[in-house]
Amino acid sequence: MNGRTIRILIGKPGLDGHDRGAKYIAKALKDAGFEVIYTGLHQTPEQIVAAALQESVDVIGLSILSGGQIPLITRVVHLLKGKQVEDISIIVGGIIPHADREILKRLGVAGIFGPGTTSKEIIQFIKEVVFRGVGNGSTKGEKYG
Repeated sequence: MNGRTIRILIGKPGLDGHDRGAKYIAKALKDAGFEVIYTGLHQTPEQIVAAALQESVDVIGLSILSGGQIPLITRVVHLLKGKQVEDISIIVGGIIPHADREILKRLGVAGIFGPGTTSKEIIQFIKEVVFRGVGNGSTKGEKYG
């Protein structure tokens, strides 16, 4: 879209040990030309934010299947705000109840991708977030499905 490589960190916060989806998306993003940093299983929000800052990523993608999405994502958001970082978008993949989606939206999560979302949809959304400034808590162009 604008010639630069998008950098995304894929994180698995909490105790969730299911990483097949995260690895699948990481590979699809890499194949699409993104630079992908995968932090592995059982990461704390502090580890994820530290890695995101160290790697100068554009997007943090969190894969959560454990049901702990609200406290984990809240912590990531607060850590970024505490470091005065406002230019990293957050997207979430996993099984996220509809009631939690509104909470995540208010926290500033740019997009939520549930089961059945194609990698093509995720790739296109990330490009829009990075190159057009969609996301970061805005209501324009969000993906909640």
